[in-house]
Amino acid sequence: MKKATLLLLIVFFGLNIHAQTAQQNKNQRYFDINKNIDVFNSVLKELDMFYVDSLRIDSLMNNTIENMLGGLDPYTEYYSENNMDDFRFMTTGEYAGIGAIISYNNGNVIINEPYEGLPAAKAGLKAADIILEIDGKDMRKASVKEVSDELKGTPGTTLEILIQRPGEKKPRKIKVEREKITVHPVTYSDVSKDNVGYIHFSGFTENSSQEFRKTFLDLKEKGAKSLVIDLRGNGGGILEEAVSIINLFVPKGQEIVSTRGKVKQWDRVYSTTEQPLDTLIPIAVLTDTASASASEIVAGSLQDLDRAVIIGNRTYGKGLVQTTRSLPYNGGLKVTTAKYYIPSGRCIQTLDYSHRNPDGSVARVPDSLTNIFHTKNGREVRDGGGIIPDITIKETAPGTIAYYLVTQNVIFDYVTNWVQKHATIVPPQQFDFPDADYESFKTFVKSRKDFNYDQMSARTLKSLKNVMEFEGYMDVASKEYKALEAKLVPNLDRDLDLFKKDIEGLITNEIIQRYYFKKGVLIHTLQNDDVYKKAVDVLTNNNLYRETLSPEK
Repeated sequence: MKKATLLLLIVFFGLNIHAQTAQQNKNQRYFDINKNIDVFNSVLKELDMFYVDSLRIDSLMNNTIENMLGGLDPYTEYYSENNMDDFRFMTTGEYAGIGAIISYNNGNVIINEPYEGLPAAKAGLKAADIILEIDGKDMRKASVKEVSDELKGTPGTTLEILIQRPGEKKPRKIKVEREKITVHPVTYSDVSKDNVGYIHFSGFTENSSQEFRKTFLDLKEKGAKSLVIDLRGNGGGILEEAVSIINLFVPKGQEIVSTRGKVKQWDRVYSTTEQPLDTLIPIAVLTDTASASASEIVAGSLQDLDRAVIIGNRTYGKGLVQTTRSLPYNGGLKVTTAKYYIPSGRCIQTLDYSHRNPDGSVARVPDSLTNIFHTKNGREVRDGGGIIPDITIKETAPGTIAYYLVTQNVIFDYVTNWVQKHATIVPPQQFDFPDADYESFKTFVKSRKDFNYDQMSARTLKSLKNVMEFEGYMDVASKEYKALEAKLVPNLDRDLDLFKKDIEGLITNEIIQRYYFKKGVLIHTLQNDDVYKKAVDVLTNNNLYRETLSPEK
């Protein structure tokens, strides 16, 4: 009896010590937080009182907060009161304005892309139009944000935009009526002659699953016997919308995704809650390295449940969940609060932001350290590295020159000139960029004195040279180094020919977009899209479809 009493006392005192330690740690944490807030407040006050120049407090604070959050992960972001419209648009896909992307080019704010069927396009605004004035207010020296703020407003109100169209001598005034803008997530849909339905889905915003549902039912009415869901380039969005889309194809009550984080009361399990539309239709999901977040939930869950064949390239690998929090003075915080786990139990997060390299970079989880999980049918799948497709179609990497031709607006400006000479073009599926015009493009590039491009390989080689010299290997390998250096020096003529196919594709897409918007670009590119063609092959071959979803024997 004494032994039992002694044991109970030991356990009691052990629990008591543990509770005291936990409370002490908690108190210490509160003390550390309050201490650092006091230090920060004191630094800010001292700077405001004594710094040699006047401080822009809002700007200083925003930069401070952004630097603080930048050390965590790229998804935890602060939105000041002035930026809350951007935050709402990101989650809802809605705003009130004219429906166009604007950007900075050659010292001017221009219309970069008017959306099909929205006020800017309906009023006749075109890509490359320079915005000079809005309702008489001079915008010639304004920033993109300042112009954007002027374009937004109350739905139903009219604004008058003075624009300078390339190729025209005089500016023109265009009246545009603002609308509540909703960017539709279904960019394009159709049924092929093989009765394969196709949906290009661009983002998981509020109610996007309803638009997906309606599109799917329309495709079935048109005779679709199988379905391609194209999530390439889809960066994700609202988790619940992803679950609702999966619900269309899997039975009610199926667990789709669970979230786990520091605050255990926030941990959740998301299951299908409605009766599905179709649990039998064969499905292929197309992915690439830009498919992330909610896209990966759709692709990964359908893969884990053996409900779809995933085709394309490995996805981005974002297995983190963000929650929105309201802040004082109408600000907001989007903060990473959890990781998510799909039906097999795996988390597909690729980068470990909690453990950074000495230089601050974040390492990718090597495949050798990932763990094996199993799908419903017993197929092996892995965690820690995005969604690996069931069928991988290798992407060809365009040359560095293509990146610079896009980012420095060389292709955009060339197409602007090209469009002035062509009032119309043939339908997207018939259009080909002429070889003779590619020669004129090369001449255009060479005429751009401001165009310059670098090659990562050349820069890396220069770093290698420094290492070789430091380690004393330069003398014994100088001949080989010089030979490699000669091959990696940027050469405009060579690279314009070497990467002609990729560059022609970018030019072609930009031209088609000017006449037929994003929808036209998809119609054109699907004709020679190896990933889409493979999806059609799988969906029209029942044996191949079943074999792909079966475990290896």
